[in-house]
Amino acid sequence: MVRNPSNREQFRPADHDAEHFLLTTVVGSYPKPTWLTRTKTLAEDPESSLDERALAEAQDDAARVITHEHERAGLDTVVDGEMRRDEMVEHFAQRIRGYEFNGPVKVWGHNYYDKPSVVSEVEYDDPWLLEEFEFTAGVASRPVKVPITGPYTLARWAFNEAYDSDAALAYDLADLVNEEVHRLVDAGARYVQLDEPALATTPEEHAIVGECLERIVDGVPDEVRICLHVCYGDYSKLYPAINDFPIDEFDVELCNDGYQQIDVFRDPEFEPDLALGVVDVHDAEVESVPEIKANIEEGLKVVSPDRLSVSPDCGVKLLPREVAYRKLSNMVTAAREIESELDAGEIETAAPNAD
Repeated sequence: MVRNPSNREQFRPADHDAEHFLLTTVVGSYPKPTWLTRTKTLAEDPESSLDERALAEAQDDAARVITHEHERAGLDTVVDGEMRRDEMVEHFAQRIRGYEFNGPVKVWGHNYYDKPSVVSEVEYDDPWLLEEFEFTAGVASRPVKVPITGPYTLARWAFNEAYDSDAALAYDLADLVNEEVHRLVDAGARYVQLDEPALATTPEEHAIVGECLERIVDGVPDEVRICLHVCYGDYSKLYPAINDFPIDEFDVELCNDGYQQIDVFRDPEFEPDLALGVVDVHDAEVESVPEIKANIEEGLKVVSPDRLSVSPDCGVKLLPREVAYRKLSNMVTAAREIESELDAGEIETAAPNAD
């Protein structure tokens, strides 16, 4: 149940001189500048003279720097690198009435996660991302994508102490996400990405995510692009069910396994636009432009060029910052070269062109 993939064209830059257009974007997170991490540590130290106001200023500065860094890399749509977010569930749980925190939980090895509990019915209070979006849009010269942790993940990655089922919790959260999306749209947002990494581990529950998406997009104008990102997993357990999701674009993480699953999406015909990860976020080696071009061509086995977006496999926050930047820069160069080769008729695509 594809919504309106033609809304992709609004992100073509005015000075884009190729006939073909591969939308270049990012999934969300980006390495934080060292000084921001240091400022946050000091702001949380009761003996430090730095306070929350100083941290907010540092976050503004970092958001401005990373937004411009994305633009310098040549991306068609940008984010602020999630400079104000530490963890994808915690950031939202802190802003949703009904969640509470009781300390960190050990997840593996020596790694801990501040896993929240849902202790009462969830309710929408103040906007979650509105100030973040308005600030980024104010400093960006290119369209801004808004990543939001999806309701299924917000439900599954918390202790549920208030609802009869995680599905019931996810549906209520989806209604809250819908309210947040409407606030963002009213502020000018036209590209919203819903992150559902939890679905990769429980793909048999895809129907719950589908119902959540129905609730999220209710009343959202067709010109607003809705993307669903699902981290690496067995996509054969999700496909072709995702063809029934009310989305414009499905973002997949396939670079890290060499596109072994790309054929999953070829039969039956893939209906939404495809956002394909073309650089590996788990490897600090920077892919060459020719390597990335070969990766992009994997996506052309599934969809025509006018339906292909390219991005990193996932968020790049765990990479060294210079490595992350070089990967993005090479990715954009590769996309522009593929566009030129498509214009010249030098590339054959397996998927039929929509024209």
